[in-house]
Amino acid sequence: MALTQGKEGGVARLMDTIEEAGTSSLEAMRKFADTINDAVPHLDGDEALRRKFIDSAFKMTEQLVSTASKLAQRILEVTEAERDGSPAHRATS
Repeated sequence: MALTQGKEGGVARLMDTIEEAGTSSLEAMRKFADTINDAVPHLDGDEALRRKFIDSAFKMTEQLVSTASKLAQRILEVTEAERDGSPAHRATS
């Protein structure tokens, strides 16, 4: 029984870690956008270039967060399958 609770605690920690990584990624993106805004002057001709950099960075961040979320989901699925198939879990069910 303690083993099962330990695994569930591990799953919660994994989810917290993934959530923190997503938050950290978004904060890094905000800092990047601020850096671009400071580095590239707000001139009429440069707006498209600035927007292109920022949009590209947002897409990259979205892809990284999505990939991390998919990985976490897959880890949870595998962990649940292992737990559900374990002799200790079947004995306590």
